[in-house]
Amino acid sequence: MKPNAYDGWCATCAVAVPAGSGRLTGAFGSRQVVCLAHVPVAPERGQHDGWFRLPLASLDFETTGVDPHADRVVSYALLGPHGEDVVGLVDPGVEVPAAASAVHGLTADTLRGAPASYEAVSAIAEWVQTLADAGVGLVVYNAAYDLTMLRAECERWGVLQPDWSRLLVVDPLVVDWGLHRGTLGSRTLGIACEYYGVRIADAHDARCDAVAAREVAVEIGARHREVGEVTLEALVHHQRGWFGERADDWNAYARRAGRRVEDRAGWPLAVPLPQLV
Repeated sequence: MKPNAYDGWCATCAVAVPAGSGRLTGAFGSRQVVCLAHVPVAPERGQHDGWFRLPLASLDFETTGVDPHADRVVSYALLGPHGEDVVGLVDPGVEVPAAASAVHGLTADTLRGAPASYEAVSAIAEWVQTLADAGVGLVVYNAAYDLTMLRAECERWGVLQPDWSRLLVVDPLVVDWGLHRGTLGSRTLGIACEYYGVRIADAHDARCDAVAAREVAVEIGARHREVGEVTLEALVHHQRGWFGERADDWNAYARRAGRRVEDRAGWPLAVPLPQLV
């Protein structure tokens, strides 16, 4: 949960909460402040078994921007289910905007001499396909961004797409929303790590983010029996539904606020919705 940017009063106990000393909770368009004594905490781990005890892979990209259809991958982390991890830099063949470099620290100089996009994207797509073939769960935090970007990169460079229909994606962002219905406020990876007790060593480093995302997924499964005990196939089905419901919530707010709406069917791969801009 994000700290409160302004002075307020705790929604639970009505104590004064100076700016920065509390947390924001609540769904889109209805945020409220709580003092630290009333910040929601994650439940304890259970003794149940489930997908979270299986070997899981994890993927994360650092990129040139926030548009998964147009921006480019500049670094990647492919964490295998048995410790066979691959990380690398990518020369995207385009400028890296200063705003993106400010986030992940990668510049044109850093990327000079790295493999070109075609080579890197080919290897990434092949790796993803091996997971689909093996039925291994792939953790991707905000999968609709990273996987949509991978699809766009494959299309851009003529690389064979993975069989997306067989990929067992675990998206902690979506599962967390399904559990809490957005009532805990903003859920960046860093905020989710804080809530679930996961240490993130270096945010916006692809490997560190991929490690943290997988650990958050495991903690969600371990602490919430209702999602931890289902099969990965069932979890994928649930995530599609939760993403759609989350989009409905966002879109109701977005239309009031004049913001861009989301495609409720856009998980784990987003599609453009020009008619709804």
